Amino acid sequence: MDETQNVNKPSGWLPLLVGALVVLVGLAFIVGGFWLIAVGGSWYYGIAGLTLLAAGVLLMQRKRSGAYVFGVVLLASFIWSAWESGLDYWRWVPRFDVILILAILVALCLPRLRNPFNKGTAYGFFGAGVAGFLVAFGLAFVPHGVTHAVAGLASPSTAGFQTNIQSPQQASLSGDQIADGDWPSYGRGGDALRYSPLTQINKDNVASLTKAWTFRTGDLPSERWGAETTPLKVGNQLYLCSSRNIMMSLDANSGEEIWRYDPKVDDTTIPYTAACRGVTYLDVSQLPNSTDSNDETVLTEVANATIQGTQTSATKLEVETFAEDTVITADSFCQQRIIEGTLDSRIIAVDAATGKPCTDFGDNGEVDITQGMGVPDGQSYMVAINSAPVIVNGVIITGHQVTDGQYRWGPSGVIQGFDAVTGELKWAWDVGAPERSGAPAAGETYTKGPPNMWTSATGDEQLGLVYLPMGNSSADYWSSSRRDFETPYTTALVALNVKTGKPEWKFQTVHMDVWDYDLGSQVSLIDYPDKNGHSVPAVVLPSKQGDIYILDRRTGKPLTGVANLPAPPGGVEPQMRAATQPHSLYHTLRKPDLTERDMWGITPFDQMYCRINFKRASYKGFYTPPTSETHWIEYPGYNGGSDWGSVAIDPNRGIMVANYNDMPNYNQLVPRDEANKLGWLPRDQQTQSDGNTAEGAGDPQEGVPYAIDVNAGWRVKLTGMLCKEPPYGGIRAIELASGRTLWDRPIGTARKNGPFGISSHLPINIGTPNNGGSVISASGLIFIAAATDDLIRAIDINTGETVWQDTLPAGGQATPMIYQQDGKEYLVIVAAGHHFMETKEGDYVIAYALPGNKA
Repeated sequence: MDETQNVNKPSGWLPLLVGALVVLVGLAFIVGGFWLIAVGGSWYYGIAGLTLLAAGVLLMQRKRSGAYVFGVVLLASFIWSAWESGLDYWRWVPRFDVILILAILVALCLPRLRNPFNKGTAYGFFGAGVAGFLVAFGLAFVPHGVTHAVAGLASPSTAGFQTNIQSPQQASLSGDQIADGDWPSYGRGGDALRYSPLTQINKDNVASLTKAWTFRTGDLPSERWGAETTPLKVGNQLYLCSSRNIMMSLDANSGEEIWRYDPKVDDTTIPYTAACRGVTYLDVSQLPNSTDSNDETVLTEVANATIQGTQTSATKLEVETFAEDTVITADSFCQQRIIEGTLDSRIIAVDAATGKPCTDFGDNGEVDITQGMGVPDGQSYMVAINSAPVIVNGVIITGHQVTDGQYRWGPSGVIQGFDAVTGELKWAWDVGAPERSGAPAAGETYTKGPPNMWTSATGDEQLGLVYLPMGNSSADYWSSSRRDFETPYTTALVALNVKTGKPEWKFQTVHMDVWDYDLGSQVSLIDYPDKNGHSVPAVVLPSKQGDIYILDRRTGKPLTGVANLPAPPGGVEPQMRAATQPHSLYHTLRKPDLTERDMWGITPFDQMYCRINFKRASYKGFYTPPTSETHWIEYPGYNGGSDWGSVAIDPNRGIMVANYNDMPNYNQLVPRDEANKLGWLPRDQQTQSDGNTAEGAGDPQEGVPYAIDVNAGWRVKLTGMLCKEPPYGGIRAIELASGRTLWDRPIGTARKNGPFGISSHLPINIGTPNNGGSVISASGLIFIAAATDDLIRAIDINTGETVWQDTLPAGGQATPMIYQQDGKEYLVIVAAGHHFMETKEGDYVIAYALPGNKA
């Protein structure tokens, strides 16, 4: 049969169809490619587009030369991809996937051209293309971006740090030793190491870990969900709070509810997220003798009044269920307390045994922290407590969130100290009124708009200091209206004297912050060797920028290297930008500055889009100043680096574990008139809810010249995919003594992620965004959820390899905890999902243990 007859058969239409497809791809390359050239980007796509157009036209004419021209594009694309990508797998994907698929289709056309290739040659090319595609697809399931473990991490004894670096406070906040099986504080101990001495669950048996019990809180907000809760365990009970601050006690063996206490938090008070990261346990009998409120007569009178039913009913607090079989006596009532801060700005204290309010505390069990703040009607959402209060030397210290992006002159970020038993205000630190130590006079308010502390503080009982990771002043992205008294405390770690409420020292991690780089991580307390080998009481300070600092916690002086390096000038406030910014020389989680080559997409089309927008934006590297005429790129974005999940530290191995995010934000300041036309108003002025939008996405910043529009993670609006290549999140082990990386790997798979919001269900380890922290056990296991793939994992601390995982029924954006009860070790995670992380909402408290009644 001759070839003329062959091309008239239906199969002869294949070159026409494939050629047309090549033409369409070429046209897209031409449009996007020459736009990219116009903004100063790569010439490849434009040239490749012209060549593809020629190849496609020739193929449509069934000319053999069309295959040769396409072969030139294929070879040139391979060379260009290798030049830009090297061995970086993720860079190859958008550069070569479409070209390779086209090559497979062109190979099928080769026997059907007017001057055809023989079938052996054609099918050889076809087979090679298919094989290449399958190999490339298979490589997606191999972890990329991994720094493999340093040799010699087999056991704590090989680390050699245990005599130099150790926890100064493997103890409760009262100074008592913690029972090995308990988890009595948010970070387990007063040192906030998130480290458990338990070893029953280990690398040899962790694969057998199974669900022991599941409890559901029943608290499911319809929007802004994200409980972020880490339960406590003291004695035989677990204590926790739900998204809207319902406090609960569970039996540590069975997970059955013992009592619950619902403070009736209204949804209108939810700030950005309905989060309650934890509660605080207090044993009144263990308070220091110097605490003047520890009066046994007062406690007895209060207990008798409650037992006799004379408790006032005027409070908003209600006990829905409580331990009816618990014997309450005047000697025992509220000796042990559970204390929480609420989204509607109250501190609440209840009896740990029964869940009934401690009526000696504040007004029938509660204190309103907004007294003196002058919060206007309708703005209750502006002030919220979402982290567990800390108690140091009998003083409850709590900061609060002031909702970002709403008002420049929003409520004060005042830090207040309350008597842990009576709730009496002992002091208030107001940066705008340093001479005042208490509440403002009648008719006055605390200073509006200064920095606040929304995350978890850490206390040192011996030094009498509390360490406050401070946020930014209101209106994160504009600094010209900031006052001299507030700027030294923005994005700084501040040590307050818990007796006076006055600052002892401060360490600022960003000068004149306009990037929302507030300190979100709870600091950890360690003993760290100085240059002479002497142990120094130290504080470990992670940051959103990725820098980790180690400071003398007595003075705030760095114990490791810090350099003030030049920062980019310019932006809308060039006169306000600092000439230099601090950088940690000890360790940083931050990756190198972005380049056009780092732009990504599933295909070359969305990669071109991202490359074009990269070149159009203002980007001068780390600390690029905000702009209004164009977008600017903030990298890392405001989610870290390290955020509220903080780090975990194994004091015996001398290893710090840090999970982190690695994504940019794509931001633009929007002039006030334009923002008003767009209807960007503070929440209390809106006619309908803004739902679950990302923080900063159209925030008004009322009171300054610009609103802010943040594209968190820099996502393509059409596909939802990120413009930066993976990985987007990782977990790293760091040698505490030196700051060197021991291993580093992506965390999080693509099983719940994909273009257009469609889950891929593929276990491709892309490294996802993550919120929540890790915990470490003495057996050498790291437990972490945090990622957006709804998995909880156990990771070998020596190798970084996952040795166990399980699927959660909702997002695991919380830090786990470990405890032991009646000889059995448990791992607990709260799976409540998170609206910002776009994970499924839930209300689950899940405990895992080894099979059997006993270990």
